[in-house]
Amino acid sequence: MRVIVWLVEGTWPACVDAVRTHAPESAEVVLLHVSGPDVPGVAHGAFAGLLGRGHPERDPGVLLEELGGTSAAELLAAAAERLGRPAVCEERAGRVEREVVAAAEGADLLVLARDGDRSRLGPRSLGPAVRFAVDHAPCPVLLVWPEPAPGLATIPPPPPHHP
Repeated sequence: MRVIVWLVEGTWPACVDAVRTHAPESAEVVLLHVSGPDVPGVAHGAFAGLLGRGHPERDPGVLLEELGGTSAAELLAAAAERLGRPAVCEERAGRVEREVVAAAEGADLLVLARDGDRSRLGPRSLGPAVRFAVDHAPCPVLLVWPEPAPGLATIPPPPPHHP
């Protein structure tokens, strides 16, 4: 069994805990972190627009890329330690939701966490990237709450019935 665990800042511990609880010890676990191109790209563009391209050594986008790589490595290391069993750490860059779906190709399970409005049950508890991954995953999906799930009272009432 091959299990892909999508790690995102703030919600990754719940995903790792779900693997410890639901995946057999014999499973091949892949801890996946995906960095989107957004922040370094914006910094590159802002720098080029404000100061021109004549000083690439001062480009903040390069620094942000390096910091993002360090942060991803630290997150993967923390997740591996919390998992407490062998795992493969994989870093990808690109459109986050598409990279997650691509990484899940050939997997037996994709584990990910809700990232939207977690104050109530329902579809808004999924942000766009998680919704995309859930809708397009080529394997079964284990969707976890990063904290205890809200109560059933958070479900909106049904629409009124008209005879």
